[in-house]
Amino acid sequence: MNIVYNIVVFLHIVGAAMIVGIWIGQMKKPTVHPRQFDGAMLQLLTGVALMGLIPALDMDANYFKLGIKFAVALAVGVLAFIGRRKYKKGEEISAGLAHGVGGLALLNIAIATLWQ
Repeated sequence: MNIVYNIVVFLHIVGAAMIVGIWIGQMKKPTVHPRQFDGAMLQLLTGVALMGLIPALDMDANYFKLGIKFAVALAVGVLAFIGRRKYKKGEEISAGLAHGVGGLALLNIAIATLWQ
């Protein structure tokens, strides 16, 4: 069961890399790329899976922290969805929307790594 947990953690990190990597790569001309939405959905799905695996592996968890991370992840997902729709329609994507997606994803990474 530990190998399943580790694979899901790996995929969770890949999702974060998809969001933040594209955000940093597009910093000069901020936009929301459809792959950022894919990364956000990967993060949400693997995050929920990780929360389900925690009790199965008898691990201790800070559910308050996980709840905040889930709320931020939902916000990233909604913003990325809006950005993806605008991208596919050829509409202009505001810098605030682009930075909201990347910045909130980065905040979630900070919460995951810095909050003990």
